[in-house]
Amino acid sequence: MKKKILLGLLPFWDPQIPPLGLACIKSYLQHHGWQVKAVDANLEIQFRELYDQYYKILAEFVPNDHQGNLFNIGNQVLRNHLMIHFNASTTGKRDQKYRELVRVLVEKTFFTYINEGFIDALDNIIGQFYPRLKSYVLEMLEREQPEVLGLSVYGDTFPASLAAFHWAKKWNPSIQTVMGGGIFADQLAPGSLNLDYFVQRTHTVIDKIIIGEGEVLMLELLQGSLNPARKIYSLKDIQGKYMNLAGAVVPDFSDFDLGYYPHLAHYGARSCPFQCKFCSETINWGKYRKKNVNQTVQELIRLQRRYSYQLFLLTDSSLNPIISELSRAFIEAGVTIYWDGFLRADRHACSTENTMLWRKGGFYRAKLGLESGSQRMLDLMNKRITTAQSRETLAALAYAGIKTTTFWLLGFPGETEQDFQETLDFIEACKDYIYEADCNAFNYYLTGQANSRDWQKNNRGVLLYPEWATELLLSQTWILDCHPSREIAYQRLNRFIRHCQKLGIPNPYSLKDVFQADERWKNLHKNAVPSIMTLKNTDTYVDENRHVKTLAFAENKVKDEGDWF
Repeated sequence: MKKKILLGLLPFWDPQIPPLGLACIKSYLQHHGWQVKAVDANLEIQFRELYDQYYKILAEFVPNDHQGNLFNIGNQVLRNHLMIHFNASTTGKRDQKYRELVRVLVEKTFFTYINEGFIDALDNIIGQFYPRLKSYVLEMLEREQPEVLGLSVYGDTFPASLAAFHWAKKWNPSIQTVMGGGIFADQLAPGSLNLDYFVQRTHTVIDKIIIGEGEVLMLELLQGSLNPARKIYSLKDIQGKYMNLAGAVVPDFSDFDLGYYPHLAHYGARSCPFQCKFCSETINWGKYRKKNVNQTVQELIRLQRRYSYQLFLLTDSSLNPIISELSRAFIEAGVTIYWDGFLRADRHACSTENTMLWRKGGFYRAKLGLESGSQRMLDLMNKRITTAQSRETLAALAYAGIKTTTFWLLGFPGETEQDFQETLDFIEACKDYIYEADCNAFNYYLTGQANSRDWQKNNRGVLLYPEWATELLLSQTWILDCHPSREIAYQRLNRFIRHCQKLGIPNPYSLKDVFQADERWKNLHKNAVPSIMTLKNTDTYVDENRHVKTLAFAENKVKDEGDWF
């Protein structure tokens, strides 16, 4: 008989969509006859309560002008605190060095002094987390009785996943434990010192590691087709046999409480046709592949009818190669489905004729990695776009009423004060065309990024945390010893946040914040897409996109369709 498999995503991961990777692997394995259960522990209120309390304490103790986008950079503290607490408790080394490391974690992120009371308050929350998680994991294992436990792991879910593997092996030493996920694209990238140390430290609790696209690898592991002597498997172990997207099975979300998520999720392509220097997308997924657009449309229609969702997040790294064709296919199908996705600010996105087509085809929100308002920095990043294209893209999308979520990268190697000021000036000039602005400080990895090798050649990587901390952290963090420094990058992040607040540009996290951001967008643009609350109502079918009007002052920026790349 085939083994029963339990797949999971543990805290903390923001549940904007159900776990698409797990849903894809589940449907693929079920299609081949396996019995699979998938769980998302991030929907559990008992964990979300502690998450909120932890950030409340951070907000109380960290000075306001050092907080930046608290929910973005605070996760660096939370994830590392969770990891050192678990390892210290396991080894019995919750001593003064442990407390000193908590202090270092906070001070290296927020650049502010913290007192003993602050450490105690944070540690109390972490101390409540693990007993709750252990009870949850053991109850889940008892209920499902799996023979295989597979966890999808990211940086923020790393500590909880490691703890779950430990408890699973104590619960049943014969259970096969399998780890995959995005963490192997950066923090534990192949060839890194972190991965080698991690494998050494966890050999008794993690049986197998899958790196990259998981469906085929997981199936062949279960079938016994892979070399049993190996611990780590990647596409090289199956002769580079990528998933055939033409024959992909529609994701199975039936195990998740979908009423909690604002979006459902799907995809039309994997990997990316571009290689920005800070990105790990192509390192993780390999060559760029896309489905036939009609296949994608039919799959989305099936998902919409099965789960009564009208709003989807397409997880493609870039919709540009398919967006016009996808929009036309939806219009021809006569079905309204709204979809978010990542878009590149290229010359086609500068055209109001194109953006109106996309709007009528259901395009709801463009997630734009604009990164910088300085052309010099865009060139250094190998973005292959111009600031003029960024401005015109924002204007053309906003004219059509499509939300524009913008992402900005601060402190990239070589960024000067003038470059940063150009970013602030750009945002001010385009403020009415920006739905939300989210920023991050540059992160460096020894391997895993498109430019990791070049940076490593210059021997500029230095440890962020003390070397003695490796035993508790289980992996180390490196920064580049160059300008701008990490502290300057985080100062700029704080200045960026204050600048956006002054301009009234939101960066919403709660439902209340999203509601206010939607109201602002509606007041700014006549063609504004429906609010997320309107689309969350599964009892109402919304098709206003079919009646969007062209405004008289629109100016078409692009005539030539040409090739995408």
